[in-house]
Amino acid sequence: MDVTITCPECGSGIHVVPNQAAVAAKCEICQHVVDVQFTSEHEQAKLCQCPVCARKDFYQQKDFNRKIGVTLFVIAAITSIWTYGLSFVALWLVDLVLFKKLGSIAICYKCQTIFRKVSNIGEIRPFDHEMNDRVIYADHDFKGKPLSH
Repeated sequence: MDVTITCPECGSGIHVVPNQAAVAAKCEICQHVVDVQFTSEHEQAKLCQCPVCARKDFYQQKDFNRKIGVTLFVIAAITSIWTYGLSFVALWLVDLVLFKKLGSIAICYKCQTIFRKVSNIGEIRPFDHEMNDRVIYADHDFKGKPLSH
């Protein structure tokens, strides 16, 4: 498993490999130290609890940079004037190929830590807007259970 912690001070990524002996990760940009607590499950690439915030609420998505996606959409929108909308068809085809080729990642709702190469990625549900809002704005802890009404 590869872990990318989002620095709470500057927002940059701190790349770490799970190790039970590690107790902290240091941001190379702002020198902020983030406490971590890895378990044997993390070393075996199984995601059950976040090593940064100790939450169990995760979502999965495709491993694609959002900034690149927005940039491609803006380029397609601008060029659609001259291509009569065919640039959107081309973008859709590129998106389809990327969707098939790219793997999935897990992300912690609370601290935005990113987990790659997770062995139990199939158990993690897709992004839920309501769950995200409750975790971010009300600090609700779902303890790894799905949102139920």
